[in-house]
Amino acid sequence: MELRFNHGTVPLPAFFPDGTRAVVRCVDSLDLEASRVPGIVINTYHLMTHPGVSVVKALGGAHSLMGWDRPILTDSGGFQVFSLIKENPKRGDVRVDGVRFKRENGDTVNLTPEACVRMQFALGSDAMMCLDECTDLESSRDACERSVERTVKWAKACRVEYERQVAQRKLARPPLLLGIIQGGAFNDLRRQCAGALRDMHFDGYGFGGWPLDGDGKLDTEILRVTADSMIDGLPKYAMGLGMPDAIVACVDMGYNLFDCVVPTREARHNRLYIFNEQWERAEDIDPRADGFFRRLYPLDEEYWRDPRPLSKVCDCLCCQRYSRAYLSHLYRIGDPLAYRLGTMHNLRFYTQLMERLRDLRGKASALEDEAPAKRGAGDE
Repeated sequence: MELRFNHGTVPLPAFFPDGTRAVVRCVDSLDLEASRVPGIVINTYHLMTHPGVSVVKALGGAHSLMGWDRPILTDSGGFQVFSLIKENPKRGDVRVDGVRFKRENGDTVNLTPEACVRMQFALGSDAMMCLDECTDLESSRDACERSVERTVKWAKACRVEYERQVAQRKLARPPLLLGIIQGGAFNDLRRQCAGALRDMHFDGYGFGGWPLDGDGKLDTEILRVTADSMIDGLPKYAMGLGMPDAIVACVDMGYNLFDCVVPTREARHNRLYIFNEQWERAEDIDPRADGFFRRLYPLDEEYWRDPRPLSKVCDCLCCQRYSRAYLSHLYRIGDPLAYRLGTMHNLRFYTQLMERLRDLRGKASALEDEAPAKRGAGDE
């Protein structure tokens, strides 16, 4: 399956790193391309705050600003606003028609579904998200019912404004618009929300909320119920979910689009991902094997004199040119090159993981197609 954007076609499943403020920390667009990153996610709220959506628009949009010619998915910014209000209720409140909040400079902003869509168009998005009210698995049923009601109402408003913008701009190939399914930990509310959004004919659907329970464990049941409620053949987006084993589990549930800060943030904090060293070639990697990956910590003393690359199956700049010992040295002296090389490696780990998952899915599909033919031949 492939997902067609205005700035390119992306095979699924795919992972988009977070470039929240129109930058993937520590790397540039050429580094992203070298790491085979197919697209990135940027955040409407943060770009509204700085440098300002009007500034980005005046400079030709986010692609021009970043020197990036591959797909960009824009998050609505709703999650950030709700987090801000949750931390400090004095900063704003949720209303029937959107969210009102105060920016750090004291200005009051009304983030409505319509404003959210207009800003994402101004940013030059390839795929945009509807504004939704975010809850988590610990939220009460009453809170989740209100969230679903608002999310559905705001999705309708987003759809109407989206159609108006497409007509006004006379776009032959408009950006994609994705709805977000809320409902907390309640299966029936997830199905209810998904059913209402399906009737609006979005281009894809995202899992809304945080899919971890109070103990930090992945709630596979609610993720599966939500995936099953989405339309097959369209993007099924596990928003913000990015641990490698969680991605593999979610691909098996039907999700095919992911984003997270994990690979970039971890690289800046001495945590690098490598595939299990039992595999000699990249094409042999089995992401469904127990312990298929591990973390490597360059600051550990065992790597100070280690001449090997981080991973023998990785073709990133770091692994092809530098040793664990050199990378350890860079981390120990705090040189920014450590964070660049580490980030490129982690991103390549993730793109390699997606490549292997696509390969395995392709082989499984081929076997399924071959089986009926063999049965038919035997019946003749």
